[in-house]
Amino acid sequence: MSQEQPKRPQAAEQEPVKYGDVFQVSGELASKPIAPEDAAMMQAAETTVLGQVQKGGPAAVMQAAAFHNEMAGIVRHRDVTDMAGEAGVTVTETDLPPGTRIITESVAGHVVGQYVESTPIVRMTESSEVQSSITIGEALEASVQTAGNKPVNHSDAAAIQAAECRATGSSIITPGGLAATAQSAAAYNDGLIGDQDKVKLKEVLAGAKAKLPVDKAATREDAEGIMSAELRNDPNLTAHPGGVAATVAAAARINEKSYAHLGSASFGGQ
Repeated sequence: MSQEQPKRPQAAEQEPVKYGDVFQVSGELASKPIAPEDAAMMQAAETTVLGQVQKGGPAAVMQAAAFHNEMAGIVRHRDVTDMAGEAGVTVTETDLPPGTRIITESVAGHVVGQYVESTPIVRMTESSEVQSSITIGEALEASVQTAGNKPVNHSDAAAIQAAECRATGSSIITPGGLAATAQSAAAYNDGLIGDQDKVKLKEVLAGAKAKLPVDKAATREDAEGIMSAELRNDPNLTAHPGGVAATVAAAARINEKSYAHLGSASFGGQ
C-alpha cells in the first residue's frame, strides 16, 4: 500500500505594494498598486528635469515596488495605474534664491517627493548673500507652485496665519490680509462637497509677498512655529507635502545653509 505523498505548502499570496505603503499620499491613490508604466513615466520625468534618476528618489522607489508587484503576478509589465495614466506624473522645479530650487514630484496631482537642491550660482559677497535670503512671503508664493491646487482647509489657514504673524511680528490679523482671507476660504470650503468649487491655495497665496505689510527672512524658529500651527489643526496630525509649512521649512533650511557659507568664495553642488 503506497503512502500518500505530503502536499507542498502553497506560497502565501503576496500583498501588492501600494502608493500608500511607500509615500505619504491619501485618498484613492493610496490604495493603488504601483504599476511598471507608472515607474517608467516617473523615471522619464526625473531624467528630463534632473538629468538622471535620483538615488532613493520617487522613481527608484516606484521601480522597486513595480518590480515586486510584477514578480508577484499582481500587475503586468505594460500595466499603468488608471490615475497615473489619466493625470500623469510630474517633476517640477521652483527656483528660489540663493542658487537653490525645490524639486517636487507628483503622481496624479499627489506629491510623492519634495526636496531642496543647490544649483551653481555666481560668486557672491557677504552682503549680497544676506540680502538674498528667502523671506516668508517668498516661501508662501513658492507653495503655490507645489500645492496651489490644494483646497484651503483649517490647517492651511492656521499655517498662513502663523506665517503672517511671524513675518510681521504682530499677532493682530490684518483685515483682508492673507490670514483673514485663508480663514474665510477654509470656512467657505467646509460647506462644499467635492473639491471642484473650493477655494484653492493659489487663489489665497498668489502675490503673497506683496500682500504682507512687513516681511522677513524665514528661520528655523519660524518654520517650527508654522509647522506646529498646521499640525495642531490637522485631524491626521500630518503636514501636507509641499504645503505651506513644508515650503517655509525648506526656505529656512536654504537660509541656514546660506548663512553657514558666509565669507566663502561660492557655494553650490550637492
